[in-house]
Amino acid sequence: MTDSFMREVTVLSPNGLHARPSHAVVAIASEFDAQVCLQCQGRVADARSILSVMTLGASQGDTISLSASGPDAIPVLNKLQSYFESAFEEGNS
Repeated sequence: MTDSFMREVTVLSPNGLHARPSHAVVAIASEFDAQVCLQCQGRVADARSILSVMTLGASQGDTISLSASGPDAIPVLNKLQSYFESAFEEGNS
């Protein structure tokens, strides 16, 4: 049995979880040996599927629950949490 770990993050970007950050979430999740899911307002997304992530429809202020299992569960959650906390690195544009 594999342990599952969870984190909660908030969408800080005024643009919400749109196409570019959705792509980045998929890229981050794909770097690690872990199954990662995002959950927002009752919808669940596979973090390795851009269509799945984009259909969450997460807006600024929404809370997203991240869950991960597998050998790299903690490292992938750390990296995703940092990415969300950076407001998707959009502040430097």
